[in-house]
Amino acid sequence: MEPLAYRLRPKKIEDIVGQNHLIGPNGAITKMMKNGYIPSLILYGNPGIGKTTIAFVICNTLDVKYFTFNASTDNKATLKSMIDDAMLVTNKQTIMIVDEIHRMKKDIQDFLLPYVENGTVTIIGLTTVNPYHSVSPAIRSRCLVFKLNEFEFKDLEKIFYRACAYYNDSTSFSEEAKNYVINMANGEIRTLINMIEGIYLSKGDIDKIDLDFAKSIILKPNISIDKNEDSYYDTLSGLHKSIRGSDVDASLHYLAKLLSSEDFLPLIRRLYCICYEDISLANPSMGPKVKAACEAALELGMPEAKLPLASIVIDMALSPKSNSSYLAIEAAIKDIEEGHSGNLPLHLKNTYSFDKRQTPYKYPHDYPGAWVNQQYLPDVIKDRTYYTPKTTGKYEEALKQRYEAIKKAKEKK
Repeated sequence: MEPLAYRLRPKKIEDIVGQNHLIGPNGAITKMMKNGYIPSLILYGNPGIGKTTIAFVICNTLDVKYFTFNASTDNKATLKSMIDDAMLVTNKQTIMIVDEIHRMKKDIQDFLLPYVENGTVTIIGLTTVNPYHSVSPAIRSRCLVFKLNEFEFKDLEKIFYRACAYYNDSTSFSEEAKNYVINMANGEIRTLINMIEGIYLSKGDIDKIDLDFAKSIILKPNISIDKNEDSYYDTLSGLHKSIRGSDVDASLHYLAKLLSSEDFLPLIRRLYCICYEDISLANPSMGPKVKAACEAALELGMPEAKLPLASIVIDMALSPKSNSSYLAIEAAIKDIEEGHSGNLPLHLKNTYSFDKRQTPYKYPHDYPGAWVNQQYLPDVIKDRTYYTPKTTGKYEEALKQRYEAIKKAKEKK
């Protein structure tokens, strides 16, 4: 028996919920279809958001021959067979729906491209990954790229009522149960329908679905955190920006979401990066603390790993912040990349010169305060400055005072 999500898949444009910017009355795709033709497209967005449904509805609305090709599992022979069939179609558009187009191998792309170019087939590529990062430029340049928006609660509510109506019985949901089911779907229509199907198959003679019964069937929310998709890296970015912004609650939220993947290494790498990019000299003790917490998490594993990671994320979010070292090294690297450098002063080179005219290297420890005025930068940039201290933490405030004292001493000399 077909799953409920398959049975409820819309057949007409007007049955699709959401995505009005594409398939609404004034949507981009709707306007194209009024001419009886569409160019090659790439549709991208989160799982369960309607990409495949829109592709099939386009084909049905235009009443054209179409093929489906999965870039992950189908091979070149399958594609060749589809192309051969497409070449038999005359005076009408033929569409190839390419699922997971970001996984298309180069030899398959090379075979397909001429037939897209000459109009033998029009492709509708589907992907959960941003095509500007993941799809070959050769394919992407031949397509219009459209992003599907996340659903609003009201969109999911329409799907909820549509799925419940399919069963055509007297069962009703309490408001709390309805909201719980919709929220647990995490914005995915397919997941929402699957949850409703599970509830109806489990309810027996119950006529009223309350919150307790809904919770007994739906035990865990659907969390879109596949490491191979954009949502994972978006969540890492959300964690990074929340810690940088000192929002401890948002930081803990994104940490909790990332922990559900149970893959610590990308998370740990990002925490190290945050520590030295955004906290750095404002709180230099944070580096060893982050390392200790991350090592403890790796040794503990889940579920206990959440304890040291939560502790360090709270500490990082509430710590003083400084990006002065990040800005300094970026400025120095920019100089190198743009060719703004030069030869080291002779007295800094790791060689001994018998030329008495050469300025000798002065050993700073032989001077008061372990400092002596001498040139260290190449001549062409001898006055360049990269580091601008910040005063968000006591440690960097002390560095600033020494930095300014050294600058004043140089000016006096």
